[in-house]
Amino acid sequence: MFPIRDHNPSGKAPYVTIVLIAINIMVFLGYFLGKNDYQLQFFFFEWGLVPARIMAGGGYETFVTSMFLHGGWMHLAGNMLFLWIYGDNLEEEFGHFRFLLFYLAAGLAAAGLQTFADLGSDIPMVGASGAIAGVMGGYLLLFPRAKVDVLVIIVIFIRIFAIPAWIVLGLWFAIQIFSGLSTPGDAGGVAYWAHAGGFIAGLVLTLPVWLKRGAVGFWQATKGHPPHPETHFAAARSNVPLIPRRKN
Repeated sequence: MFPIRDHNPSGKAPYVTIVLIAINIMVFLGYFLGKNDYQLQFFFFEWGLVPARIMAGGGYETFVTSMFLHGGWMHLAGNMLFLWIYGDNLEEEFGHFRFLLFYLAAGLAAAGLQTFADLGSDIPMVGASGAIAGVMGGYLLLFPRAKVDVLVIIVIFIRIFAIPAWIVLGLWFAIQIFSGLSTPGDAGGVAYWAHAGGFIAGLVLTLPVWLKRGAVGFWQATKGHPPHPETHFAAARSNVPLIPRRKN
């Protein structure tokens, strides 16, 4: 179950979103290509966020640098897709410069919660997903009923469904909380608390924009949909034939 696009077009070019995507890609290519696993591991320990080092009084710059690092191609591709889907609409509502500040603030909040959740961890955290989770939280507050196309793959069953954002993003947030509570802090892998922290920060930071738009009155006027005509896509179906069961 993977979001691939939304039905919420933006009326302005999302310059900051595009630049952020470009920076993440260029930074990734700059350190990832030509390095072996040992060199990459050393690089991540140097520039990724390590909670134990923060608690020892060093590495504060990694609160920012870790936001622009990724562990592999799929990590980068997934994050940039999510930023592209949700970032343009938030940038239009905030304005270019304020959106940049919003993005960085959400990323810092995400890193802060992940650090607080496991103060003694010596596992480096990398990725833009905390900041992007903030974008998702802001999107949920402003456009809860915007349609998001989700690709669902179950064995040979492949379909695209248009689902309201509040279901897609609410379910995603619930998974982060559940996974964070059930995963040991020293297990490595996904930084669930960074996702949760970024998402909550995004909701809080978007509150002034939501209140300025009229708060509940904004929801009532738009019924939770984008305040402009939605994009409509032709229904996408799998090319895999459906084979009915036969009775013996």
